[in-house]
Amino acid sequence: MWRIQLLFWILVLSTGVIALMIAQRTDAETIDALELDEDAYEQCVENFENSPWGDWLFCYHASLEEFSEEMDEEKYDLILSNPPFFELPVLKNDSEEFSANAREKARFYNSLPFEELVEYASGLLSDNGSFSVVIPFSEEEKFLQLCEDVNLYPNRITRVRGNKDSSIKRSLLQLSFTNSEVDENELVLEISRHEYTPEYTELVKEFYLKM
Repeated sequence: MWRIQLLFWILVLSTGVIALMIAQRTDAETIDALELDEDAYEQCVENFENSPWGDWLFCYHASLEEFSEEMDEEKYDLILSNPPFFELPVLKNDSEEFSANAREKARFYNSLPFEELVEYASGLLSDNGSFSVVIPFSEEEKFLQLCEDVNLYPNRITRVRGNKDSSIKRSLLQLSFTNSEVDENELVLEISRHEYTPEYTELVKEFYLKM
């Protein structure tokens, strides 16, 4: 049986959606989701309870540090994370207050530094488990070095472009404690605006009513 830990960090728009998608594609014994934002946590719990997989979907309202301390003895076969992307802007003075809505906060690197994410993921991952993460392509080299420092190695890397002429924006990484040959490929999302490539359509068609 698989135990799956999904890591969310102030992702209001997620509200458990990724966990629900995974539930459709696996016979996992337990799927745990972590959500810090209170409103998102409450919505996530409601979504889990109203789904056909509510008996094995659980959402925790805690920080990653708190969760790791509580689950110190737990090991997971799969950890998925869609972490924050960008650093908070530098404030001009101490009195200047930065305001952002929950979605914007979710994209700020400072709310969950990659160093912390990698450290806690390596501690929660089983010996034969996989750690999968979505990061900006510009951060790929740095992130892989952080992973190597804790003996996590890339097994698969998918780099994502919006269209064939655009630059690579995202890196989808699958890592484990096994240092093996890396399977590298690219995924292009669109042929033209709202006209999706067959490869992307095949990946997501089961989750959309119109695709």
